[in-house]
Amino acid sequence: MRKIKKEFEKWNLEKIKTNSRDTNRSFHEREVWFIKIGKNIGFEQNGKGDQFLRPVIVYKKFSKNVFLGIPLTSIKKDGRFYFSFEFKNKIGSAILSQIRLFDTKRLSYLIGRMSKKDFGGVKEKLIELLQ
Repeated sequence: MRKIKKEFEKWNLEKIKTNSRDTNRSFHEREVWFIKIGKNIGFEQNGKGDQFLRPVIVYKKFSKNVFLGIPLTSIKKDGRFYFSFEFKNKIGSAILSQIRLFDTKRLSYLIGRMSKKDFGGVKEKLIELLQ
């Protein structure tokens, strides 16, 4: 329990720094970014390392400040809540059930762009999941 409390305390300090950032980062749909996703509750996806980073697909850009993103895992997972694909010569999965709104202040660095074919697959599987 003490370790979890320390992680939340570290994330709160990082969150304060992240929130004070001035960002004018240009980003686009289909891009994969490492973002400061944070230390979250229960089964929600967490970031890793000192900056609590996790790769996320920019699914839908709503404005210059916010987007709908889907967290990724480096583990190939099957099932209705995942879409597996190859990115930078590695197989990983989009965690469709973890889709959420993110502020661009969380963007850390761009790692690439998902193929149009795979992005279409994500869209199809997400629509199927939400029906």
